[in-house]
Amino acid sequence: MPSKHTLLIAQILITLMMAFSMSGIMGFFALGPTPEWLANWPKSFIIAWPIAFCLTLPVGKIAFAISGSLTAAEK
Repeated sequence: MPSKHTLLIAQILITLMMAFSMSGIMGFFALGPTPEWLANWPKSFIIAWPIAFCLTLPVGKIAFAISGSLTAAEK
């Protein structure tokens, strides 16, 4: 199991990358390839990233528990 410091850095990076890509993709679907989309993307990302990070704290623990249970049978 990685250290708590490594897990925190991983959560920061994963949520940053996911919020950046998902806010861009969803904005693109909603607005199309327009200047409005490009103008709104940074704002959406700034809102999405802290929310994603906060949600990964409890959700990450649940996901690790579920994946541990699912892979326990492999041992």
